[in-house]
Amino acid sequence: MSEWFEDWFDEDYVVLYAHRDATEATQAVATALRAAPSLASGPVLDLGCGSGRHLMELRQTNPEAFGLDLSPALLRRSPEALRGHLLRGDMRRLPLKEGRLSGVCMWFTPFGYFDDGANRQLMSNICRLLRPGGTLLLDFMNARMVRDQLVPEDVVERRGLRVRSRRSIEGACVVKRMRIERLATGETREVTESVRIYEPDELIEMASECGLTAFRALGDYAGSPFCDRVSARWIGLFHL
Repeated sequence: MSEWFEDWFDEDYVVLYAHRDATEATQAVATALRAAPSLASGPVLDLGCGSGRHLMELRQTNPEAFGLDLSPALLRRSPEALRGHLLRGDMRRLPLKEGRLSGVCMWFTPFGYFDDGANRQLMSNICRLLRPGGTLLLDFMNARMVRDQLVPEDVVERRGLRVRSRRSIEGACVVKRMRIERLATGETREVTESVRIYEPDELIEMASECGLTAFRALGDYAGSPFCDRVSARWIGLFHL
């Protein structure tokens, strides 16, 4: 049986998350480059790059940046200019040599998809890919805000889809169950997202165990300092 993330990131995902657009990516990457100038040069991997909206922006400054994603549907949507700079692969089995990267960026919560052991192994593998002094940018949800402001249920309609979402905290994961209906045909499908919720301290400790040192935490794509009571995101920056 396939994992939820192996099947979900398709054309319906693109419709549902269309508000995560190039404008947001432009701001996010500009903020990242101010906070971690080392990302502006050398081979930098956009891990879980999707269709490459962040990678397009990063490559305006760093032409050595490249991306990797599992979803063929999202990779097919990438701009023509990125086609020679993308890899299809599973982040649990990264097809890259150790110690070669000056940076790894993980935008919009592509971490926490696995169990604790596999998540820790991923962090360790990322660390091994980095050169001494290399940078990891980990864009993750603000755990406190997820718990405090969870919307149990809603219905949205976007571009011919009606999506009923039910959300819950189950153990250490936030789970989102979606029923997606195509309004033109009445066809429906069921999709589930399940992401491990990590507190910032847990991520910092996990990274530290792998040899990474946290040097900054941002709370949004504009670069505001992180505050667990109000920040939309937790964007951790680490160096090796």
